[in-house]
Amino acid sequence: MDLQIAKGYTKSEDVSNIIDIVMDSGDHILIELDPEAAPITVANFQKLVSESFYDGLIFHRIIPGFMIQGGDPTGTGRGGSAAKIKGEFLSNGVDNRLSHKRGVVSMARTQVPDSASSQFFICHGDSQFLDGEYAAFGKVISGMDEVDRIASLDTDRSDFPEMPPIMEQVFFVVKEK
Repeated sequence: MDLQIAKGYTKSEDVSNIIDIVMDSGDHILIELDPEAAPITVANFQKLVSESFYDGLIFHRIIPGFMIQGGDPTGTGRGGSAAKIKGEFLSNGVDNRLSHKRGVVSMARTQVPDSASSQFFICHGDSQFLDGEYAAFGKVISGMDEVDRIASLDTDRSDFPEMPPIMEQVFFVVKEK
């Protein structure tokens, strides 16, 4: 398969703060990471992207008006990467001021503050009630129409999509000069 890169960007072999998620629809979700808000979380996400960890994974939990969640290698919502990272949010002692507004990207976790690994979610709607409790670490800079499309998919009672959307490839990009 020929790699399609978001218009106006070039694939980067080096680590960057802009991530291109190429969906199975052919559309792109571009995420700009915020290392000032959550340096540990950003470094973990960059490590996973550099390992092609997210390639082929699905968005397994979809709640319209709230968020879409992916990044679980098992596709069940119960899996993750090998490493667990510190939760970079206020109730865990970190002054992360990135608010969970529409388009913000944040780490999923269990009830344990330092349990995040690879699962992340994109806020479909403003969700500031998560501020101080979850590690926001970036925002969608292009592709909210694709997030909206994913959020509109039919799901079962457990919020699992009937036709799970696949992240075909996830990689670093830089703006074209």
